Amino acid sequence: MEVLRRSSVFAAEIMDAFDRSPTDKELVAQAKALGREYVHARLLRAGLSWSAPERASPAPGGRLAEVCTVLLRLGDELEQIRPSVYRNVARQLHISLQSEPVVTDAFLAVAGHIFSAGITWGKVVSLYSVAAGLAVDCVRQAQPAMVHALVDCLGEFVRKTLATWLRRRGGWTDVLKCVVSTEPGFRSHWLVATLCSFGRFLKAVFFLLLPER
Repeated sequence: MEVLRRSSVFAAEIMDAFDRSPTDKELVAQAKALGREYVHARLLRAGLSWSAPERASPAPGGRLAEVCTVLLRLGDELEQIRPSVYRNVARQLHISLQSEPVVTDAFLAVAGHIFSAGITWGKVVSLYSVAAGLAVDCVRQAQPAMVHALVDCLGEFVRKTLATWLRRRGGWTDVLKCVVSTEPGFRSHWLVATLCSFGRFLKAVFFLLLPER
């Protein structure tokens, strides 16, 4: 009961931070909460399950839920345009999923390449799609514990690379400005333009040969 109470308090603190200027620590906590939701959604779509004791579903209508919905929606569009990039990620990277350091090092290497030329929301969405793609591979190969490591790794990357950028934009809610139309099939927002500029780069990243250990 005490664990559940602490979890509820932590979730409330994360959601409260969406209504004011967040600290770096809060941005990282939010990044991980969003990562757990994103991964969970992708695993469900793949017909897989994953146990995350610390995961609490965002309250309907809350800011966290709104941001998560937009990230997933933009991720859907990104993955529809470049489906092969975000499937069988481990095989494309030529890595084994038996070693946590190999998986997290591969993820960080790809993340570093994605953001080597700057930060955009398109690349942030891509980062989450990469993490989710690897998570699906891990669960399919009976390595669900790796998913927790991936989410933690995602949070650490946000802390080191994206926190300052996010804070300058007022936090994760800035992604809500990316959607300029809610009509199905109307693809005039930022994502298409972003893909045109770094789509080929992303494709190249996934053919990097990372050494196993």
